Amino acid sequence: MSADRPGQGLSMGYHLAMFVTRNSIHLLTKDDWHGAEHLPSDGGFLVCPNHISHADPLAVARFLYDNGHPPYFLAKESLFALPVVGPVLGYAQQIPVRRDTTEAAEAYRKAVEAVEAGKCVVVMPESTITKDPDKWPMTGKTGAARIALATGRPVIPLAQWGAQNVRHRSLSAGLLRVTSTMRAGPPVPLADLQDRPIDMALLREATGRIMDAITTELAAVRGQAAPTGRWDLHAARRLPRGRVASPEPDHPDALELGEALGGSEQEPR
Repeated sequence: MSADRPGQGLSMGYHLAMFVTRNSIHLLTKDDWHGAEHLPSDGGFLVCPNHISHADPLAVARFLYDNGHPPYFLAKESLFALPVVGPVLGYAQQIPVRRDTTEAAEAYRKAVEAVEAGKCVVVMPESTITKDPDKWPMTGKTGAARIALATGRPVIPLAQWGAQNVRHRSLSAGLLRVTSTMRAGPPVPLADLQDRPIDMALLREATGRIMDAITTELAAVRGQAAPTGRWDLHAARRLPRGRVASPEPDHPDALELGEALGGSEQEPR
């Protein structure tokens, strides 16, 4: 399927990068995809997946690209310096997040501009691979909520499962490819939060709804009930949903905004 969307003008470099990306993950995974009908056919939007492995960005990118929505990820700046990975990210025009610098706010600006320009922007709210012992989604950072409230565009929750098995597949058992399940859900209901003064309570409410929607879709994928609490990195344990051990400030400076945005992880295999 062609991934060109009106007004996007994808470069040859983008198509080349996606050719490398989609084919590399396709060699390792079998598709079990659901919910593509929830991806908006018009205008920009956010996609918020759970984060279970270093292979996630490849699997998510292929799902979106093959369904006609070229993805633009927020990714840690350090990844852009890696051999092979860095050039691919650059050619694909992905958005670097400079978490610990005063330039961190630039990623937020670029993400908002991309969504408003009609692009599909991917933000992994956990910003790092889940530390939950059963791999359920953790407490999310507020970057996705900030972008969603700034643009008023849809947020699509995306549950994915199986990519965590890529590294540990068993050749002796004949499991050359693992099943990668993707399940997109309907847009997260955020309309009632629009046009309200943005403070941490509002951002936490929006972020909680996003994480709840991801978790609901993941529970359907796994065929299991999700835990009532959510793993918090700072507390190193599950906390009741809606509680966080180290909340972000209402009005972050550039450094804090970079932390709120996070950025997906991927390491060379």
